Amino acid sequence: MSNTAIKVENLSKIYRLGEIGTGTISRDMERWFKTKVLKQEDPFLKIGETNDRANKGMSDIVYSLQDINFEINQGDAVGIIGRNGAGKSTLLKILSRVTTPTTGRINIKGRVASLLEVGTGFHPELTGRENIYLNGAILGMRKREIDRKLDEIIDFSGVERYIDTPVKRYSSGMYVRLAFAVAAHLESEILIVDEVLAVGDAEFQKKCLGKMGEVSKGEGRTVLFVSHNMGAVKQLCNKGIMLKNGEISLMSEIPIVLQKYFGENRDSQICYVEGVVKNISVYVQAEDIHIELEYNSNKFLDIPNLGFVFKNSLGEILFGHNLKMADDKNSLCNMNNGIISAKIIQPRLVSGTYSLSIWFGDSVTNYFEGIDVLSLVINNNASLGRNLGSYYPKVEYINVHK
Repeated sequence: MSNTAIKVENLSKIYRLGEIGTGTISRDMERWFKTKVLKQEDPFLKIGETNDRANKGMSDIVYSLQDINFEINQGDAVGIIGRNGAGKSTLLKILSRVTTPTTGRINIKGRVASLLEVGTGFHPELTGRENIYLNGAILGMRKREIDRKLDEIIDFSGVERYIDTPVKRYSSGMYVRLAFAVAAHLESEILIVDEVLAVGDAEFQKKCLGKMGEVSKGEGRTVLFVSHNMGAVKQLCNKGIMLKNGEISLMSEIPIVLQKYFGENRDSQICYVEGVVKNISVYVQAEDIHIELEYNSNKFLDIPNLGFVFKNSLGEILFGHNLKMADDKNSLCNMNNGIISAKIIQPRLVSGTYSLSIWFGDSVTNYFEGIDVLSLVINNNASLGRNLGSYYPKVEYINVHK
């Protein structure tokens, strides 16, 4: 009996830049007739270009994905990595049947639960409880099956007080908490999770990673995980797929894939000392942003130091800081393991997606240095969102033993 959970063959997805469809109904019908009735090659594929977002092309037809082939076995936890625009989210949307491929086919054995972005799969007018039953029904579960899981889902999500409130009144963090709890606990054979967990706090991110590990290793379910947090990918996944400009650059064991990614993207990852940095996370709490880095070394570090730089979606540097610039130097002490955290006080970031470059080391060695290795989504409904201007926020650091 085959152990294959997902098989993808000759998968491609093209988009027409700036337009929906092909421009006219007659051209749409012509394309449909040639591909579906006459079984001819899609004429738009002949003029499609590789999706290199950094360079202007000659055609307005681009491949978001091109000639993708892979197999994933039941019980594998697969990290899908690549730079922004590589096609990661498009691939997950096709596997989740949110969108259809232009060419190729996918075979999926089992039910799929996916968490792609804030709001996916929930009806805003329904309560949290009602949305749990709605998602279960979509997966083909019976009411009594959902009843058995209900208390566990609510407890894991941590939003019990608001479970009978319409989800349109939830914060983005509450939304993701409940959505992940539903996706992880309802009885699906395949769990697909995109970068959406970045809006959760560090405690919840850790909780989600633990649950996904339990789902994969303990229950034998298949997990596909897209993240720019390479520490989380390394912790959770045993296999990896690296995408580059819409094509598979490598599929292998996760250490091999990460090594290739770090080696090819010197701008994204300059230094990475194996085994020292265990995890890096970023989250929003109240009006502050927190960056946490966990480290463990077999020797004492000479004054561990954390530095970071924030960029907006255009790649413009907004502000940066490191521990030695802090007013309070109490965190400067020799340690061989611990968690060093930076609290960015009221950074005044407007809604959008931000990238973080991280550096960690001591006076002797660079243990981690990477550009754009983390991303953070800000959805403002409060005073957090104001124009940044030339404002440089205050940063407080804590460095403690585990």
